[in-house]
Amino acid sequence: MVITGFEKIEKEKLEDLKFPETDVLINPEHIKQRQTDLEKALALGNLEHTKIKIYFEDDISCKCVETTVWGITDKRVILKQGLVIPIARIHSVRL
Repeated sequence: MVITGFEKIEKEKLEDLKFPETDVLINPEHIKQRQTDLEKALALGNLEHTKIKIYFEDDISCKCVETTVWGITDKRVILKQGLVIPIARIHSVRL
C-alpha cells in the first residue's frame, strides 16, 4: 500500500533534515501501532535484512524512505551508517 502525499527520498539525505520535537501522531492507538510496527521492522531488519518504508515528517514536508531498521532507542530509529529518524516524527511504517 502506498501512502500519497509523501516525497520519496534516499536515506543518505536524512542527515540534511531537521526534525521538530513534537509528535506527528495524536491518537494513543496510532502511537502504539507505530511502536509495534517499528519492533517488527527491527526484527525483519536484523534477521532477514528486509527493507521497509518509513513515512515521516521533517520541519518542511512529508517524506518516505525505504531502508532497513538496524536499531530502536526510546526516541529514535537507527538506520545504516548511523542515520536516525526521531520516532515522534514517523507517521507510519509499512512492512
